[in-house]
Amino acid sequence: MKPEPSEEPGPGRDARPDPEGPGRTDPERPRETDPERPEERGAPIGRRVLLGTLGLGALGVLAASPLQRALESFLAGASEKDPTGLTGLLPNGGGFRYYSVASSVPHKTAADYRLTVDGLVDRPGSYTLADLRALPQTRLVHDVQCVTGWRVPGTPFEGVRLSHLLDAAGVRSSAGAIRFKCFDGTYTESLTLKQARRSDVLVALRMQDKPLGHDHGGPVRLYVAPMYFYKSAKWLSGITVTEDVRPGYWEERGYDVDAWVGRSNGRDDEPTS
Repeated sequence: MKPEPSEEPGPGRDARPDPEGPGRTDPERPRETDPERPEERGAPIGRRVLLGTLGLGALGVLAASPLQRALESFLAGASEKDPTGLTGLLPNGGGFRYYSVASSVPHKTAADYRLTVDGLVDRPGSYTLADLRALPQTRLVHDVQCVTGWRVPGTPFEGVRLSHLLDAAGVRSSAGAIRFKCFDGTYTESLTLKQARRSDVLVALRMQDKPLGHDHGGPVRLYVAPMYFYKSAKWLSGITVTEDVRPGYWEERGYDVDAWVGRSNGRDDEPTS
């Protein structure tokens, strides 16, 4: 947890007010054009194209659930090739938004990526990308829900269950939570130990049946299926077992520590699991 996401203003970026309440910032609102849809300034579009696109958005709102989900899936693919950015303005337009709280994020490859596991464990360790790929893989398919409202239906994630890495490290009896660090140098997240051991929490290596790209938090990110996407920290680099929960980047700025979709952050979205 964008992005979604997580799926986020931060150092070197302009924070925007959160419509959910004063003093809050929007963790899943892009600062600039989504790099997955390269900007083409001044690209002309015809009146018929504009009206047709907006018409599809209205149809998605009015149609029954199966048709709406099909429309969202179509727009998710279309948004990645949309130089105008109009698909991002549609309600539930599908497709991910790009978010980062750092002014820049280094790229990691299989040659230089490392994931550390430490803290209240008997066997601290470090994993290369090859090490993680060699472990048993779990594939999950759930909707991704951003706290700002957009949702990408039926998104496959694949990776190592977090519980597997915790068992391998030997979590001590005094432990009660997990803190996650990211190689952007800024973002952090946390889960309780009970939450972290859920079968739908992954150290993810693949998304949408392909390796995680940099913009989606690759080569490795956290994926917490039943929570808002800001909990699924991108660019994961460290897993530290702690005694108590330490609020993450957005929790320190007013967001819920327990970010269950459908009953947190003042929202009533349909649950994702």
